Amino acid sequence: MSGRRLCFALDLDEDPDLIAQYRRWHRAGGVPEGVIRAIRQAGIDAMEIWLTGNRLFMVMEVAEGFDLAAKTQADASDPDVRAWEELMWRFQRPLPWAEPGEKWVAAERIFDLGQQPGK
Repeated sequence: MSGRRLCFALDLDEDPDLIAQYRRWHRAGGVPEGVIRAIRQAGIDAMEIWLTGNRLFMVMEVAEGFDLAAKTQADASDPDVRAWEELMWRFQRPLPWAEPGEKWVAAERIFDLGQQPGK
């Protein structure tokens, strides 16, 4: 891995119909092209979102020099990203420990097999 991995968590509303809609929005081709372009231009090399129950986990592989604050600022001025985020908030709920206005909460890595002794 040339860059680094960032992981985040967020909850969805516990309504099965809303979760199904959220899943449909995230199928291949479902996310607007402008949003995909903004993700790639920010230096995000790979992104996956995982779901269990109503909890989401986002895993990003980012290029060296990736700046999350710069990405956040660029998103705030991008009409495609703003419209997408507004739509997604219909489905999403902040984690109970999220700061006011915080959406995706960064996860802390507490275990790495590669750092464990033995082979």
